[in-house]
Amino acid sequence: MTVTAETPATETTRRRVVFPFTAIIGQDDMKLALLLNVIDPKIGGVMIMGDRGTGKSTTIRALADLLPEIEVVAGDPFNSHPHDPDLMSEEIREQWEQQQPLTTTKQKVPMIDLPLGATEDRVCGTIDIEKALSEGVKAFEPGLLAKANRGLLYVDEVNLLDDHLVDVLLDSAASGWNTVEREGISVRHPARFVLVGSGNPEEGELRPQLLDRFGMNVEVRTVRDPELRVKIVEQRSQFDQAPQEFSQQYQQQQTELQQQIVKAQELLPQVQMEYDLRVKVSQVCGELDVDGLRGDIVTNRAATALAALEGRTEVTVEDVRRVMPLCLRHRLRKDPLESVDSGYKVEKAIADVFGLELEQEQSET
Repeated sequence: MTVTAETPATETTRRRVVFPFTAIIGQDDMKLALLLNVIDPKIGGVMIMGDRGTGKSTTIRALADLLPEIEVVAGDPFNSHPHDPDLMSEEIREQWEQQQPLTTTKQKVPMIDLPLGATEDRVCGTIDIEKALSEGVKAFEPGLLAKANRGLLYVDEVNLLDDHLVDVLLDSAASGWNTVEREGISVRHPARFVLVGSGNPEEGELRPQLLDRFGMNVEVRTVRDPELRVKIVEQRSQFDQAPQEFSQQYQQQQTELQQQIVKAQELLPQVQMEYDLRVKVSQVCGELDVDGLRGDIVTNRAATALAALEGRTEVTVEDVRRVMPLCLRHRLRKDPLESVDSGYKVEKAIADVFGLELEQEQSET
């Protein structure tokens, strides 16, 4: 049984205005990868590498603002789902199993920024040992992983973050749970979030073992077309001068995209991918000598999510072609002497396996 608590009407007016997601020009790969991860968080997150000032942080915050509100148990620090036991904290789950009434409310999807200087206790949470021993209760202080449950966790300059912390984040993102153990006391809570990392390659590369754990990888480049640059600058100036008025212009597009995401999430379980198509995906991964099976799994999930986003229940070759470079380019073994871009290598392998190269040659002649 759930009881709905009313959200104050003034809350929406108090919220800081964020640059609209639908107003962002260019960077189509980055926007697509983020949308697919929101539709299916099991894809495993996005790593965005690119030049400074290319709108990485702006796009991620715009996505969090775009997403529809979620229903949570009121007063729960873990954003527990009122009906799904896999997304409940231990305390809420006990109440749910005993059929106690749960008061629910709606809130924006949480968007948590992880600062570079964060400690493991700040990220994972801490247990008050003294209180636990004296009062016999699990005095747990939730960390950033708890706050990010059912939302987005954004790590800017992830390539500068301590490797141990990156390991903790990736493990939680993969399992959907965070476990904190101190002095024989153990606390476990749900930590289902879309992990988004960004960084500048000039400041250092991420270890291949960690890079492989991100579902998708996007490389963003500075726009070179002068007319497009002028348009982006003008757009930003308009937003800075009158954020409310600028956002109002894109309200209809924002609402339509929000509805499209909700429909895609509902449609996702019905989307089918033919066996022959899955075999060819694995064939491309074999041709590229991709280690492990993450590349195959992520490509299948991303192609399925893309079909759902476009309102289809059948995955096509075109879906695979669009998502595969984003899912595989960071999994290729790096040859320092090779000048060919990894994205091009993936596209060439796709063309060879799917016979797309022949079609392109025929269309050119």
